[in-house]
Amino acid sequence: MTFDLTALSPQFVKKNILIVDDHPFIIEGYKNAITRYNPKRYEFLISQAHDCRSGYDIIEDDNAPEFDIAFLDISMPPYEEKEIFSGEDLAKLLSKKMPSCKIILLTMYTELLKIKTIIRTIQPNGLIIKNDLTFDELLLAFDKVIKNEKYYSQSVVKMLNQSTHNAIEIDQYDKQILVHLAKGTSIPEMLQHIPISINAIEKRKKHLKELLKVKNDSDLDLVKEAKSKGLF
Repeated sequence: MTFDLTALSPQFVKKNILIVDDHPFIIEGYKNAITRYNPKRYEFLISQAHDCRSGYDIIEDDNAPEFDIAFLDISMPPYEEKEIFSGEDLAKLLSKKMPSCKIILLTMYTELLKIKTIIRTIQPNGLIIKNDLTFDELLLAFDKVIKNEKYYSQSVVKMLNQSTHNAIEIDQYDKQILVHLAKGTSIPEMLQHIPISINAIEKRKKHLKELLKVKNDSDLDLVKEAKSKGLF
């Protein structure tokens, strides 16, 4: 009588993970937590990048694996040549290239406006405020997401439960206008980057000032107020 010993060996589920964060010690913390998650069942193959450019290069690489889960920091050095200004833009790119990839976003932002905008535009599988982040929190988020559940950290849940009377939401065109105003781009020059008319840009700029209660005509004050609320 013979036995098939291979049938008795553990069958590991392989998962490809992408981590993009501009703090190396945080990347190591993520890796440490991930590799300790259910080690008898899963084998994790981890790719890492440290800014928007290196994250973009990995996602666009034809030889890159199909990622199952991605951890993306929202605030990172941008890749302006490709108009990738944040982890949000990387998330959108990743969703187009690999629609089955589950995305966990991490941020220092604690403005309700910013959080609601992230959830509306990105619809991440996980959203964690970095001040909430502990080893156990990261493992809990990872466990929820890998089981096809959504996970928002405590601060996110608390903010979403707040009154929404002061909630303001902007779209991608508004964000692009703010980015170019911050760079000193003139309205006519914006037409090279934003596919709407000069009149539409002017109307949106005026509307942004009303939303953010900027009472003067200063674009600088508009940019300052938008940044303080984490809009870009």
